Amino acid sequence: MTEPTTHRIEKDSMGEKAIPSAAYYGIQTLRAVENFPISGLKPLPTYVDACLLIKKAAAIANGELACIPTELSQAIVTAADEILKGDLRDQFIVDVYQAGAGTSHHMNINEVLANRALELLGDEKGNYSRVSPNDHVNYGQSTNDVIPTAIRIGGLLALEHTLYPGLAGAIATLQAKATEFQDIVRSGRTHMQDAVPIRLGESFRAWEVILTDHLRRLRTAAQDLCILGLGGSATGTGLNTHPKYRHRVAELLAGFTGQPLTSAPHLMAAMQSMAPFVSVSSALRNLAQDLVKISHDLRLLDSGPKTGLKEIQLPPVQPGSSIMPGKYNPVMAEMTSMVCFQVMGYDQAIACAAQAGQLELNVMMPLIAYDLIHSIEILGNTISALDKRCLAGITARPDRCRDFAEGSLALVTALNTHIGYLNAAAIAKESLETGKSMRQLVLEKNLMPADQLNEVLDLEKMSKIPE
Repeated sequence: MTEPTTHRIEKDSMGEKAIPSAAYYGIQTLRAVENFPISGLKPLPTYVDACLLIKKAAAIANGELACIPTELSQAIVTAADEILKGDLRDQFIVDVYQAGAGTSHHMNINEVLANRALELLGDEKGNYSRVSPNDHVNYGQSTNDVIPTAIRIGGLLALEHTLYPGLAGAIATLQAKATEFQDIVRSGRTHMQDAVPIRLGESFRAWEVILTDHLRRLRTAAQDLCILGLGGSATGTGLNTHPKYRHRVAELLAGFTGQPLTSAPHLMAAMQSMAPFVSVSSALRNLAQDLVKISHDLRLLDSGPKTGLKEIQLPPVQPGSSIMPGKYNPVMAEMTSMVCFQVMGYDQAIACAAQAGQLELNVMMPLIAYDLIHSIEILGNTISALDKRCLAGITARPDRCRDFAEGSLALVTALNTHIGYLNAAAIAKESLETGKSMRQLVLEKNLMPADQLNEVLDLEKMSKIPE
């Protein structure tokens, strides 16, 4: 009895290698795995999806235009659809840090699709004379136009699936909290010192507006991701492509993604410049910076419970100490800051990579692909978790807020226009030294009548934002 073979032999321009029989990847993928045992990081699922959508659209377009046989086109499309639904996801195995421009990952995609298409046609994996990773799956394409297009589509998918919904949820929660806390007066603080009173609700409304503005900026930046250089082939000239291919493939991808994708007016420019990715990354960094500030504010306002501000209560979600019983920490806010720092670091790496292109190609695209899509997804997941596990459960401590507001030396600011800045400063200083209230000192010195003083020091009026 003949034992089943465990390997098949594949050949490329450099020679032959034994490939595990069960593997859907091929010889070029295996060379990349051997060459780049760097991080253990594999391509992000969203990035793989983007590549598969491109290959599906290309196969349809090339089949319609009679560039590849219809039978092969249909098999490649079916293979892509199967993998998009979840099959063979373990076959994409090339390390994130790999050959420049992303050729290794690109060939991993091409080989898996070719071998699955062969199976669908009743043939054996590795029979590339019938379905070739290069001649059929990759017809009219190049790493140089596929990978920047995949980054665009991957970024758009990640924004739609994670970051936009996460931001929308957090914005809605902050809006609800702003209404809930609108009548609670608290002491403002600038330079970490007492400042004039504000409304707790307006603090939350400010965060709502900040995140709403960031959502708008992200959507604006993402518009440039919709301009595709696909069809430029190796250098942007469209060599080996059908004249109608680039517009048809953009039309198909627009239908698959629901995005307003169009072919770039100048394919070479779209392939060379990483500016759209830098713009989106910059918008992510900008959002991350404000999220750090918000997360730190939440921690300060919740600090205590006995020795801090404790004007709000963040929902406890897990024990906070391995040694101190009863301790709860603001872990969701802490996690948010850490993720934001990572996004800021990714932005710096993307900026460095984007300027490192030469002539017709930027070979640093694998780094940009991973860092950009990962930034979007971890930031979106973080905001969703912060919203559901922290923001939605925040409660206020109105009495604590009121005590701080009424005891703030900054209330003296309201007296400026009535007794003058220097007199007001003297009152504040004496109040701090003697422990007497500012109200008591103003009355003792006959600087203002009591009824006028009560009106001036009305916390509700002082803390109201003008319409």
